[in-house]
Amino acid sequence: MALDTLAVTPLHQGPSFSKMPLRTEAWQKPGNLVKPPVPSKSKLTTIEAKRIMSVLDEAIYKVELVTLLSYAITHPEALEGMPGEGVAAAVREHQDLCQVLLGTIGDLQEKELQLQAAEDEEAEEEAWFQDCLAATAQLKTSLQPQMQKVRDSSRDILRLLLTDPPAARLLRLQALGRSPEAQRFIEGLEELRGFLFERLLTSPMEARDRAQFIQDITRRHRRNQEVIDALETELTARMKNRDSEVEKENFVIQELKNHLHQVLKFSESSLLRTKQEAEKQQKADSRASQARLAKLQQEILTLRSQYHNLVMENREAEQALRKKKYKVETEIENWIQKYDSEMSEKQEEYEDLDLIHKEEKLQLEELKLRHAVLVEEFSQILAEREVNAKKRMEAEREMLRMIRAATLIQAVWKGYLVRSMLKSKRKKRVKGKGKGKGLSQIKGKGLGQVKGKGLGQVKGKGQVKGKGQGLGKGKGKEKGKGKGKEKGKGKK
Repeated sequence: MALDTLAVTPLHQGPSFSKMPLRTEAWQKPGNLVKPPVPSKSKLTTIEAKRIMSVLDEAIYKVELVTLLSYAITHPEALEGMPGEGVAAAVREHQDLCQVLLGTIGDLQEKELQLQAAEDEEAEEEAWFQDCLAATAQLKTSLQPQMQKVRDSSRDILRLLLTDPPAARLLRLQALGRSPEAQRFIEGLEELRGFLFERLLTSPMEARDRAQFIQDITRRHRRNQEVIDALETELTARMKNRDSEVEKENFVIQELKNHLHQVLKFSESSLLRTKQEAEKQQKADSRASQARLAKLQQEILTLRSQYHNLVMENREAEQALRKKKYKVETEIENWIQKYDSEMSEKQEEYEDLDLIHKEEKLQLEELKLRHAVLVEEFSQILAEREVNAKKRMEAEREMLRMIRAATLIQAVWKGYLVRSMLKSKRKKRVKGKGKGKGLSQIKGKGLGQVKGKGLGQVKGKGQVKGKGQGLGKGKGKEKGKGKGKEKGKGKK
């Protein structure tokens, strides 16, 4: 049976060193090297390109997390410092699903091997063969749901890691546990990202230039390959010549080895003498080392006693520090309890104030409603007052007009009486001087009294002063005197 596998092939393979020719002369840099066209832009400007890069970056990030799940399953200590239990529980569940899937795959492979063996041996047990086929088919049908569960579990773990950045960061710290195949796959994705980034930065004109550049490089590669083939042919001929020379050199080397063997035989005697001298020197050195060892052991005993004394002193100091630490911890606990009690009191006080505040707020709302009603009533009262004031002003104006009309009628009437009196007096003036004198006195007094009173009454009300004055002007000396006196009284 064929399982779903992910094969990652290297994007770049190393050069074939067996086909590289040996150079005997110094290499000279050609002067007409063609440089590949470089994109004019260094950053992505379009939203589509940025979205493409963000999708690829997110995919690389997810692949990095998924490739570390196998390490996290086989090494549970990698998840010890992870905050929360969701990720660890999901990983354990994923491990159980993977074990179930691997068990199913093992059983299926075992059944397939049994079927192959039965087909090779042409077994006669037809019932057993049919049972084996049925079991194999059942395992195959149950394999796909289990694989789907493993995929769903991987997606769930990935979602949990994406929503929990600290856990994802802790898992990425285990990058050394990633398999070489997964690491090559991630490197291939990063290299693909570089190619894609460069392709998105390249404009259509630059793409055409790059295609032209690749064609030029291809033509140059063909020409260089022809040169390389010719050089390889020459190299093969030279290698044959070198092999013949190597054979000659090997013969010389063999002769030198025989000579060296003879030299070694002569050197064995000198080596034996040197060994004896070395043994003597070793004995002398061993005696000196034993004396030095005894001295060092004595120093070790002295240092051990000093160490024991220091340990006792440090223990006493440690006991004192522990007592001090216990005392400080007790004080801190007391302060914490005191703080908790004060905070509980403050909380109760705050709750009481909050209740009072809410009640006052409700009262304020009621007062606002009552205030709105009173404002509306006050505006109605003001409107009624304004209407009443207008009516009263109209009544006063009407009264003033009536008073003015009555005063005017009185003045006209009094003027008519004065003119009639003047006409009658003019008729009587022709009768004699004695009578005339008496009449003038009477006329002056009468006019002054009548006109002064009439004008004083009218002028006191401030309505028809001018008209009252205009009626008596230019009527004689006696009239003028009387008018002046009575006018003054009217003003008062």
